[in-house]
This record gives sequence, C-alpha cells and structure tokens, in this order.
Amino acid sequence: MTELTALLRRDQTTVLPGAANALTARLIEEVGFEAAYVTGAGIANTFLGVPDIGLLGVTELALHVSAMREAVQIPLIVDADTGFGNAVNVWRTVRVLERAGADAIQIEDQTFPKRCGHFADKAVIDAWEMADKVTAACEARRGPGCLIIARTDARAELGMDEACRRANLYREAGADIAFVEAPQTVEEIGFIAREVPGPKILNVVRGGVTPELPIERISELGYTFALFANLALLAGIHAVRETLTHLHSNARLGDEPPIASWDDRQRLVKKPEFDELGKRYSGEAGPREQSPGGRLHIVGGEGDP
Repeated sequence: MTELTALLRRDQTTVLPGAANALTARLIEEVGFEAAYVTGAGIANTFLGVPDIGLLGVTELALHVSAMREAVQIPLIVDADTGFGNAVNVWRTVRVLERAGADAIQIEDQTFPKRCGHFADKAVIDAWEMADKVTAACEARRGPGCLIIARTDARAELGMDEACRRANLYREAGADIAFVEAPQTVEEIGFIAREVPGPKILNVVRGGVTPELPIERISELGYTFALFANLALLAGIHAVRETLTHLHSNARLGDEPPIASWDDRQRLVKKPEFDELGKRYSGEAGPREQSPGGRLHIVGGEGDP
C-alpha cells in the first residue's frame, strides 16, 4: 500500500496544501504535512505570471513535478487541468506526469481552455466523454499506486444534482477519488458528502465561492482531503509585497517585516548536504588509488580500517 493510498483509508480528513514550486513543497514537508498538491493555477501564476485560464502546458507542468519530486519524499497530487486534450492526450499526460513523479493525477471535465474553478463562465464537456478520459487515465498509469482524481465543474453550469451524478459516473469509470468543484453553500458541501460516496476532496479557496468550514467539520462530513491549493501562494504574495514596499520607501534596513534568516534559507535548500557532497568528490576527501576493478578508491575513507 502506498502512503497516499493509506491516507484514503483514514477516518479523518487530511489537509492538503498547494505548492507552485519545489521550495514550497519542501516547506510543506518540513512543517509536517503528509502530502502536497501541485497547483496548476499556482504554477501559471508564479512561473508564467498569467491567470489560470489554460495557458500552462504539460511539459512545463512535468518540469515542475520533476523538480518537486527531487526535493521531497511526501506524495505529490498533481493538477493536470483537462488532461491537455482528448482521451488520447490524457493517456499521454498520465504517462508523462507519472514518470515525472506524480503519485496522483487530477483531471477535470471542463472544456478547453479551462478556467479556474471559481471563475465565472465555465463550461463542461459531455459526461460520457469525460468518463472515457478517466478510463484512458486509469489504463495509462503503469501501476495502481498512481491514483486518478476526477473533478467535475458541472455545478456552476448544470447544478448540484448533475455534478454529483457526474462524480459518481467518473468513479464508476475507474477514478479513485471524486472532486466536485465550487459548491456555493454549506448545504451544498453537505449534499456532496451524502450523495458522493467514497474518497473525495473539498477545495477551500480563500476568496472563492465555497464557504470555509473548520477542518473538524469537513472531517465529520467525510471528506478525505481538504485542499488549500493557493493559501501559501497568497501568503507569499502578501509577504513579498510588504517587504519590497518597505525597501522602496527607503526605510532603515533591519526594521522590515519579518523575513527568513540567511541560515534558515541555506538550511532549507540543503546547502550543508551539497557542501558535503562537494568534499566527497574533491581532494579534501583524501588520497585515491586505483582498485583492481578499475574504480577509484579513497584511501582512509569511510569503511577503511
């Protein structure tokens, strides 16, 4: 059983913060969260400086996933938007992202180009077309350890009943986790909890259309994950703007808003580990001799008598 699969079997909600880059993913892991959500909106905002309107490509997304996989050990749940095309495109997208290090891949039933789930004027494709995309995603993965999340944005256009019907249809097509995006009332959050059995996600978006509930209440309702996809990004925007505004005003250095220390920054990017790695491959590690097999051996190194 994978770490992520184990989280699905819990009786309580797992809080899932979003990361738009490897450094944020490492902070999520360091604080103690058990998984991170690779946010497509966050990558579009930070990497391209554009809104979440379908401008990010699968290659750009895969590069970010690969960097995060290298940086952290915790599971990565990856937002793959609409799968970047039809069912065949979804098949390739799953192969690319699984190879990059995704532990779960989320696709949604919006038309392309997609829009942020909390923007107006969204539209969805036919439910059976999305079901085929879910089936393609499940068949593309190289093993059941990579989970498939099916998101529906039908609530805004077609209503809550249809959104729940679609969520259940996508589960029948093979999705491991259901995701009904953008319920607009506390009652709708409860309706999804009753009508969509099995593992599911509630997306809590600061400033979006979904009411914010305490984690304890979300857990009581039976949601597997409480997603906070862009909370860290919003915090970062605010902190950076505050610090830069202070610098621009020519205020005295040293009385700026709280910032990380030099040492904390170097520790977070693992500079001591890279320094040690550099010593291993330099003359500082000791004299070397050629072994009978033709490989270099450090005399007096670790493991020598």
